[in-house]
Parts: sequence; C-alpha cells; structure tokens
Amino acid sequence: MAFTIALAGKGGTGKTTTAALTVRALRELGAKTVLAVDADPNATLHEALGVEVECSVGEITEEMLNSAEATPGGMSKDAWMEYHIQRYVVEDPEFDLLSMGRPEGAGCYCYANNLIRSCVDDLSRSYAYVVMDNEAGLEHLSRRTTRDVDILLIVSDPSLRGVRTAQRLSELADELGIGIGARYLVINRASPSLDPALLTAVETSGLELLGVVPTDENIAVCDLAGKGLFDLPADSPALIRVKDMIHAAVPAFQHAST
Repeated sequence: MAFTIALAGKGGTGKTTTAALTVRALRELGAKTVLAVDADPNATLHEALGVEVECSVGEITEEMLNSAEATPGGMSKDAWMEYHIQRYVVEDPEFDLLSMGRPEGAGCYCYANNLIRSCVDDLSRSYAYVVMDNEAGLEHLSRRTTRDVDILLIVSDPSLRGVRTAQRLSELADELGIGIGARYLVINRASPSLDPALLTAVETSGLELLGVVPTDENIAVCDLAGKGLFDLPADSPALIRVKDMIHAAVPAFQHAST
C-alpha cells in the first residue's frame, strides 16, 4: 500500500508549491514511484509540476452521471470509472498525476464519490508514495474519497493568522475523523529565525514544526518561464529544505540512512 502524504493550508501559503517540491524530494530521496493527486478544485499542481492535464476526475464523474450513453452496455459503472481514471492519469518519467477537480452540477454525488474512492485506492496500490494537494476545507478527505493519510503537512505563511488557521485545520481533520499517522506544521517563505511571537503561536498550536521553507527566487524564475519545479536547480534553498523535511518525516528514509 502506498505511503500517503497530504498537504493542506489556506490559499496563498504556497501549499501547492510545497506539494510539488515534495514530489521532487521523494524522487531524489529514492522513491521509485510517486503519484501526485491534485485534490484542490483550484487545480494548479500540474503547473507546478510542469505538465498538462487533459481531464479531471470531476469531469469524468459529470459525464457518467449526466449521460445515459456514457457507460457502454455490458460495462459496470465501476469498470467505466476505473478505465477513465487510468486513461487520464498524466504520466511523466518522474511521477504520475491525477487531477480530481470538482463536479459542477447540483445533486448528491455520494455514489460517485464511493466509486472514485475505490478507483483511486486501487490506483494508489501501484505506487510507493502518494502526494495529495488538498483544498483548505479538506473536502476530498472529508468525503472519504481517499484513504487515510500517513503524514499531513499543514502549510502556513509566517504570520500569526496563518498559524492559527493551521491549528484550526488540524482540529477540523480530527472533527472529520480523518485517520492521520503524523501531522506537522510547515512555515513557508520565511526566514530561518522566526519572530518570537510567531514561535509562541507555534508552541501553543499543538502542531510540531517540521521546518521553515525559505523564500526562493528560483521558484519565481521557473514560474515566469512557464517551467515546473523539476526544472529548479539542485541547490535551490526551498528544494533543499523540503528534502530535509521529507527525509526527517518519512520513516523509510530515516531507516535507509542508519
């Protein structure tokens, strides 16, 4: 079964950038196969990774629910959904990517969500690691369209409001009954020496600070050039820091270095 790392955080914290860096960090640390899942309806993980997405799971779901002809005769909806999810996975030499999207129509999607969960679980079994970029509301996790997670990284900017939001997201995960192996706070685009007031907020949040990711001009250069973060130079400060954090948080890499 895949080791799952989920990321959450309010908009503007650099959560998706951190997710993309996590995918690259896993590969450079020796992960053989990585599936990136964009579970944020404002889907931009593909841009951060430098690939194109043809179709999202949400669009597949809409087609299945709204068109009687979508499912061919003799094929179950389960098999139809699995076929199309497999069909639209983006394949890259370094990772695969699945974009979840969001159904746009009205009505209940419980049945479709159960199908999606089953298909994504089956897909995940083919990978060593899954990295999931979630929206702040943890919608896909709360709908149970994915398995429980081994590590939850909650990304914040270097502000008191950001850390308090991260604390509320952690509490929300508990309220939703999401099974989490370990959870950490990541403060993004900050100097290594955090303000004492911010450190106090971190200490009272109940979240363990995994690390501080510095501002990295190389990321802006990649973005302006329309490139993904696999094009970052190897000595980029943000990449180095995320690799250090993933190495410290993922048990398999800790055991490999001892």
